[in-house]
Amino acid sequence: MKQLFVLLAAGLVSFAALAKEVPELEAPGDATAGKAKSMTCAGCHGADGNSPTGAWPKLAGQHEGYLVQQLQAFKSKERDNALMYGFAAALSDQDMKDLAAFYASQAISPAAADPELVEAGEQIYKYGDAERGVAACAACHGPQGLGVASANFPRLAGQWAEYNDAQLKAYRDGVRVHPMMNGVALNMRDRDIQAVVSYIQGMR
Repeated sequence: MKQLFVLLAAGLVSFAALAKEVPELEAPGDATAGKAKSMTCAGCHGADGNSPTGAWPKLAGQHEGYLVQQLQAFKSKERDNALMYGFAAALSDQDMKDLAAFYASQAISPAAADPELVEAGEQIYKYGDAERGVAACAACHGPQGLGVASANFPRLAGQWAEYNDAQLKAYRDGVRVHPMMNGVALNMRDRDIQAVVSYIQGMR
C-alpha cells in the first residue's frame, strides 16, 4: 500500500509540473464558429465529435485547453501525425479555439465495456499496479475519467478502447512522447492495456 501511495504522489507531482508548462487560453473560442469550421473534421471525428470507429478519437466533451494543445502539437509536429498535420497546419490560433469550443460543448456517446475485463480494468484504472510500477489512471484523470480542465489532463471516460489501446502502446514504445505517460505505460502488459481501455470505454 505504501508503494501505491508513493506512485500516486509521484504521478501527481510530475503532472503538476507539466501542467505549469501548458499556456492558458487567452479567451474562450466561439462554438458556433467552430461548428462551421468543423466540416473538414467530421469525416473522421463525426459531425458532433463522436467518431464512428475507434480508429479516430471521440472529441465530444473533451476539454478546450487540451484540444488546443493537441492541435498546436500536430501543427508544430511535436506530435507526429502526417494526416493531422495536414489539417492543423492551416489552422490559426483562433480556428483552434473555435473548434475546441465546439467539440467541448458536445456530449460524448460512450460505448460498452467488455464484461470480462471490467474487474481487471477497474483495478488498474483506480489503483494501478504498485508491484509493476504502474500508477493509477484515476490519480490524474479523476475517478470518473473526466480529467482536469485546469491542468489540461484529458477526459478519458467514453473514449474508444481501440484508440486508447493504440495511444498507450505508442507511449509504452516511445512513439508518442510524454514524460509522465511514457513512464506509466512502460510497464504495462498488453493484457493490462486491453483491460483498462475497455473499462474506460464503458465509463459514464
